[in-house]
Amino acid sequence: MPRDQGGGGGGGARPSRNVLGERLALCSHKPMTGFFRNGCCDTGAEDVGSHTVCAVMTAEFLEFSKSRGNDLSTPVPEYGFPGLVPGDRWCLCAPRWQEALAAGHAPRVVLRATHEGALEYCSLADLKRHAVDLA
Repeated sequence: MPRDQGGGGGGGARPSRNVLGERLALCSHKPMTGFFRNGCCDTGAEDVGSHTVCAVMTAEFLEFSKSRGNDLSTPVPEYGFPGLVPGDRWCLCAPRWQEALAAGHAPRVVLRATHEGALEYCSLADLKRHAVDLA
């Protein structure tokens, strides 16, 4: 279940919300994603990278990320990381998605699985332009 570490008061965690103001949807269980490895792009105070954007990987983005020092395509078995391939969904750091957007390499996003915390770094209009889940 998505959680929000944001200290909303009232003695319990409230459900995490997406950029549309709805309950946060699952991003991916295969591969297992999220800062908390719960399949959702939840965030909290300890997530200094803001892993809040549910993105659909492309070869172009994976190469861009590797060129920036974050190789997401090479497996790292000792950490249980299978390496990503085009089509995989992954909770990206919002600042990295924004950097990729500025460079013309932003991957598509799943708005319903993108945490509202991403809006601290990315505009809703930009995210919507790259959405795969708007009808």
